[in-house]
Amino acid sequence: MAGFKGKNVMITGATRGIGLAIAEAFAAAGANLAVCGTNEEALAQAAKTLETHGVKVFTQKVNVSLAADCDSFVENAVKTLGSLDVLVNNAGITKDNLTVRMSEQDWDDVIAVNLKGTFLMSKAALKVMFKKRSGNIVNISSVVGEMGNAGQANYVASKAGIIGLTKTFAKEFGSRGVRVNAVAPGFVQTAMTDTLPEDVKAKALEAVPLKRFAKTQDIAKAVMFLASEDASYITGHILAVNGGLYI
Repeated sequence: MAGFKGKNVMITGATRGIGLAIAEAFAAAGANLAVCGTNEEALAQAAKTLETHGVKVFTQKVNVSLAADCDSFVENAVKTLGSLDVLVNNAGITKDNLTVRMSEQDWDDVIAVNLKGTFLMSKAALKVMFKKRSGNIVNISSVVGEMGNAGQANYVASKAGIIGLTKTFAKEFGSRGVRVNAVAPGFVQTAMTDTLPEDVKAKALEAVPLKRFAKTQDIAKAVMFLASEDASYITGHILAVNGGLYI
């Protein structure tokens, strides 16, 4: 997609899966990248892959649930790249269990990374975006944040919370030239879903009208659309990329 050459894009949780696919798509479009994760070895490998596109890549080990880490990441990225045009809040974890068996710690951990992390990183990025009176934030939610899912009370609550945050941010930040949207993926083909038994995959696909899992690139394209000038009058929107799973 055109329009990103020389732009500076920050992506959290970008060392694998959806996050890495988003980073690769932006790099292929000519964007410089600031990417973070929690594993330094994986960050180094991601940087090596992304640099093959001939763009600048800044990496930092970050715990998005800590305000100091978020502030430091934004400051260092801006020092390295010069500015910040797009933030993609993708970092997320799961700690699944039925509600009656879910520990308080598992609840707190998932909410802290997925929901609080989205809040803290956005707040850190706003210091730059408000000053230049332009910017784009794209949050990664989930279809389960819209429809619920047994055994994922913490994850579902975090992803539903991101939908609420996205709409609130859009109302608060619009007058400063900052658009905020979210992508809500359904089933996505990743290393994790590849290992599922065939009967489990077949059952999951029964609920999807398009009869396939999303590719990570499908999610990346949706993120890039929302961050692009093609979506210049779209804010506060939750873009469902779920193959028709939840209509």
